[in-house]
Amino acid sequence: MSNHKTAERTWDFYPAIEPYHTQYLKAGDLHQIYVEESGNPKGFPVLFLHGGPGAGAGPNHRRFFDPAFYRIIIFDQRGSGRSKPLGEIRDNTTPLLIEDIEMIRHHLKIERWIVFGGSWGSTLAIAYAETHPDRCVALALRGIFLCRPSEIEWFLYGMRMLAPKEWRTFATFLPKHEQGDLLRNYYRRLFDPNPAIHMPAAKAWSVYEGSCSTLLPNPDLVNSFGDDRMALGLARMEAHYFMHDIFLPPNALLNNIDRIRKIPAAIVQGRYDLVCPIETADALVQRWPEASYIIVNDAGHAAIEPGIRSNLIGVMERFKSLVA
Repeated sequence: MSNHKTAERTWDFYPAIEPYHTQYLKAGDLHQIYVEESGNPKGFPVLFLHGGPGAGAGPNHRRFFDPAFYRIIIFDQRGSGRSKPLGEIRDNTTPLLIEDIEMIRHHLKIERWIVFGGSWGSTLAIAYAETHPDRCVALALRGIFLCRPSEIEWFLYGMRMLAPKEWRTFATFLPKHEQGDLLRNYYRRLFDPNPAIHMPAAKAWSVYEGSCSTLLPNPDLVNSFGDDRMALGLARMEAHYFMHDIFLPPNALLNNIDRIRKIPAAIVQGRYDLVCPIETADALVQRWPEASYIIVNDAGHAAIEPGIRSNLIGVMERFKSLVA
């Protein structure tokens, strides 16, 4: 696929569907991973990787894919969503998440699949593809996040340049003397065993992210980020992975990009993405010029924004030609 694509038409979500099969798979001694399948049981498999880390997946995530063509596999990563236990950080690293993906693939008897991920989902998709390139037919990536120190610093402090009110609410949740190290001091609260301490911290963190995720204010999205399960999984997992530089060597994803440059790929990026600024997508494309690169000029970070949504669905329509 050549670079700098534009959508040939406008696409919208496919109608809502329910899974035809759900199950829990045991991952190590601690974790049970929620896995669902929807769409066409005999269709071409596509794996959806949710963001965060820790956000979990939801019903709308099935709707990016033609249910008559694709066998849609969605799972909640360790510590996230419907997986158990929620917010558990023990035995929770990027290499272990990659192992979980392979476990799911083997369990479902899938040889190769398309991998689709946005935000942290793009991080995990790239990490998985670099580890198992022969298993990836194509990659659909959105809102690129490589978890470099500069990106974590942007999330914690830089976003105040463009979202000062939202950042101030986030920062001033902590007492003034703790605001110089937001990550470490949020982390301490998020993992306090007392719900009266960890839940308000989780909601402050999660709502901050939700408030900065769309180009225009979206109260419904912000409210969803304030949900207890969403907030606790998201805030705990993000703090955990940020504290440990996603458990990969520095700049590992960019340094290993040659492993996946031959895999057909499309990158969809909102020009005004505050959470994962376009500079990161640009850095990726400089190393990976073969990837199709779609800049959505009237969008921020969220996959549900019309331009992002349309282009992602359009990518999955074009990928049909790779496997038909």
